[in-house]
Amino acid sequence: MAEASGRAPLQTVDRALSILLSFTERRTDWGVTDLAKEFDLDKSAAQRLLSTLASRGFLHADQTTRRYRLGPALWRIASTWERRGGMAVLVEPLLADLADASSRTAVFALADGAYVRCVAAVDGGTTPMRDHPLVGELYPAHAGATSRAYFAFLSAGQRQQLMYHRPLAKFSDLTALDAAEVEAEMQKVADVGWAYSAGEYDQNTRALAAPVFVAGRPVGSVSIGEHKRERLGDINDHLDAVLRTAQQIGNLLSSHAPQRKQHR
Repeated sequence: MAEASGRAPLQTVDRALSILLSFTERRTDWGVTDLAKEFDLDKSAAQRLLSTLASRGFLHADQTTRRYRLGPALWRIASTWERRGGMAVLVEPLLADLADASSRTAVFALADGAYVRCVAAVDGGTTPMRDHPLVGELYPAHAGATSRAYFAFLSAGQRQQLMYHRPLAKFSDLTALDAAEVEAEMQKVADVGWAYSAGEYDQNTRALAAPVFVAGRPVGSVSIGEHKRERLGDINDHLDAVLRTAQQIGNLLSSHAPQRKQHR
């Protein structure tokens, strides 16, 4: 209510939320001293904030190291969110707009190891792209625009670790199986900012996809797809709509950056 009326958020609440938002894959714990330095707090204030969050289960205090990690209350909140539809509920309105505008199936997929996994899909036009539900489907890193739009924006080293430790699977005669060829395609996508494919993963479909970034980091992709039997015009005519939807979903999933001390 405070922000809706134009007033600044409650400072203590805002600081507590900023601390929770500061946890990442690289920043997995905080000590009192380093938290105080990072957020420009005195040590007593940092201690009170961490202790309060721990008392409510949002953090867990390691009694040996005296450092704080994320706690079980966040798992309970996340579980409730997922049971109520979670990510799909958030992004489906944006996918519906894209599906309506393009008359094609719109898909949002998130990274899942050496794949991207469809978490939401909305059919557009009169005929679904596939005869089976898409939600839950895994798209392999080396085949198709939906996955390439994400993997192209990882580093070559990350792709090497995820993709090339075993032989690449063949899905159609158009599937590239040579690592150098796959990497060349990844570089093209990274250069232009979007991906197109026709028949690499499913020989009967075409797809156009764009990466989704959250806080500057790729997390997945938005794509539109069509069955080759459809006569809907050039799918690439909808590139701007796909790019716009990917940016809108990235903005939706991004959180406000924690208010940290500015280092000189």
